Order: sequence, then structure tokens, then C-alpha cells
Amino acid sequence: MSNLTIGLLMFGGALLLIGLRMPVGVAMLLVGGLGYAGISGWDRLFATLNTMTFSRFSSYTLSVIPLFLLMGDFATKGGMNRALFRCARAWMGHWRGGLAVASIGGCAAFGAICGSSLATAATMSQVALPEMRRHGYSPALATGTLAAGGTLGILIPPSVILVIYAIYTEMSIGQLFIAAVIPGLIATAGYMLVVNIYTRMHPEAAPPAARLPFGERLRATGEVWPVVLVFLIVVTGIYDGWFSATEGAAIGAAATCILAVLLGGMRWQGLKESLLSTAETTGLIFIVLLGAELFSAGLALSHLPSELSSFVAGLPVPPTVILFAILIVYFILGCFMESMAMVLLTLPIFVPLMLGLDFGLDRTQTLVWFGILVLMSVEVGMISPPFGMNLFVINAMAKDVPMGETYRGVMGFVISDGIRIAVLALLPALSLWLPGLW
Repeated sequence: MSNLTIGLLMFGGALLLIGLRMPVGVAMLLVGGLGYAGISGWDRLFATLNTMTFSRFSSYTLSVIPLFLLMGDFATKGGMNRALFRCARAWMGHWRGGLAVASIGGCAAFGAICGSSLATAATMSQVALPEMRRHGYSPALATGTLAAGGTLGILIPPSVILVIYAIYTEMSIGQLFIAAVIPGLIATAGYMLVVNIYTRMHPEAAPPAARLPFGERLRATGEVWPVVLVFLIVVTGIYDGWFSATEGAAIGAAATCILAVLLGGMRWQGLKESLLSTAETTGLIFIVLLGAELFSAGLALSHLPSELSSFVAGLPVPPTVILFAILIVYFILGCFMESMAMVLLTLPIFVPLMLGLDFGLDRTQTLVWFGILVLMSVEVGMISPPFGMNLFVINAMAKDVPMGETYRGVMGFVISDGIRIAVLALLPALSLWLPGLW
């Protein structure tokens, strides 16, 4: 059996096992190990695992992942998610579909201190879902809005997915974070527009809420200063070079912890829960990263990525056509795969392919632009029926709402995502303009 055939079997086998619901990290470790051993032998595999595990997990840069997750946990325990929703509700609640719009705004703001889509969806739903249901919002609009709004947690920096992409491609985390700012704002505006269109078509889905007095709006705004402070410290510090992304994550986590204790009433039990939750999530992520490392090593030995890149680059079609084909693959995978698995499974093939195409950009610009497109494709996967993870999170919190209603409510947001990805694919400057200023 040729090495190229082994590489194809590895990719297909990993897809099959993940589709059969085997844990992602285990599937990639198993397939990667068998493929590596099939090409280089078992002795080489064990020697590689001996050094790979330490070299990957001793990386200083990887510590940014648990720190950003911890920052989001502390923010939740400190009630910052509630303050954000109250502020958005005060200013936007009386608009057409105002509570849904406020939920999206709250998710975007919470995403600025939380790098996880699932965490953003879960924490904001605790506050916003009961409020929308109490005001008579339709189940489809309420659950669809929160599922889509949760994806802003990985699009608005900081983002765990972008950190993983930066580590894999050896890019600057800060540069990728700043590249995501404009796409994140476009996504937020697009989601709000979807709510407006939906409520114009179905006015009964979102009964109007009362306009709050101006004084109450100011009081609600004043409650969000801890979130603004943490965001400014972390983001400004990283972008201006005061400290690295890892140091910024540590400072942000410490600041959020202090504010949660002093202002949000977090005590030892809350601290313990945050630490345990972060440790559990980090452990799962690291297992997936180790599996992806071994899987990538096996694919590299098979020469599948380089052969595929050479073949596709030689096709008589414009590079943009190939790019859209890649994005369509991501959309299909997102319908049944978990986001991190999708990224780590495809990067070994798609990154060399993108670098082999001529888009009129240098290597750094291509990787930054492609990183944002990957991030947005993952975002769509989080809400794509039938297996978008955010859909299951929201459905678990709204047990009385049939999953079909949530599917129906989220489709407008999926269409908005598709349009936005197409625009950003055709206009790389939307992702590259801000990084070019630094």
C-alpha cells in the first residue's frame, strides 16, 4: 500500500470515527497512530509520541487557552453577563424585536471577555431566554437568536479557535485577534438585521417591550464598566505591545477574578467551580490537540497534503473558485462535526493548499485572511442543523421547545453567515486593514 493511499485512508477513517461519535481526540490519536506506524513503523511511532507529548504540552503559548476560558468563567460567576444584557435591554429593548437584538448585543459584549461559543450561548441564555419568553417571544426566534448570538463568543476576540489556529500556523495571536474585529462587528450588525427582517415578516413573534426611562438606561450602562475595563486592559495591552497574548490572558483572568469577588459576590465555591470547569475543558482541548498533532504528522509522512496542494494549484480554475470550494467543504463538515475537530482535521491539508495559490497577498496576509475565513466557517458550523453544538446547548436550556423550532429560528442567521463569508472572501481588505495599521 502506498503512502498516499494510507493518507487517504487516514482522512476517511478519521471522518468515519468522528461521525460515529467517537471522541474527537481519541479518533485522531487512533487514526494518526495507525497511519504513522503504517508508514514509519511502531518504533518510530513510540519515539515520536515520547517527544511529541512533552513538546506540545510544555508550550508556553498554550497556557493562553485555560486563561481565557477562566476569564469567561469568572465573568459569569461575577454576574457580568447579567449586567451586559440589562444594558443592552435598556437601550435596545423597545426596538422591533428589541430583546432579541439586545441578546445579540449582550453576546457580542460577553464574547469580548470569553473565547468560547458554547460558554457564551449558555451564560447569556440563562439571562436572556427567560426574559424573551416572559415577553411572549416565539420559541423559534428566542432560541435561534441565542444560538446564533453565542457564535460571537468565538468571533469577537479573544477566541480559543484563533489561538489554536495561531499556534498551528505559527502566527501572531494578537494580529489574528485584531483581524477579527471588523468581521465580528459585521456579524453582530448582520444578526441584528436578521432579527429586524424576521420581526417585520412575523410581528407576532416579538411583542414590543416598554421603553425604559433615560435615567434607568444610564444606571444600566454604568453597571458594565467592569467588562469594559477588562476588555480595554487585555485588548489594548496586546495590540499596543505592552504584553504578549499569554500575559494579557493572565492579567485579564486575574482582573476578572478580583472584580467578580469585589463586585459580583463570587466566593470560594464559585472560585472552585470555575477552576474545575476550566480544568475539565482544557483537558478535553489538549487531548484533541495531541491527537491533531499526531494526525498531522502521519498525514505529512504520507505526502497527501503536498500532493493535493500541487494537484489543486495546477487546476485551470481561478484561486477564488478553489477558495469557495474549501468554504463549501467547511460548511458541509460543520453540519455534523464539532468545530475544533473540523479545524484541526482540515488545517494540515488546507493551509498548504492556500499558501500554494496566488491571491496577490504575501504569506502572512494569506494566513491571517484564511484564519478569519476558517473562524467564520466554524461559526456557521456551530449553528448548522442537524448537529450544530450551539443548537443543542440552547435546546437543553429550553427543554419545552422542539428542536425543529430552533432549526427554523436559526436559518435566517445561517443565511446571513453565508453572505458575510462570501463578502469577506471576495474582499480580503476587510480582514487585513486593521492588522496593517499595527
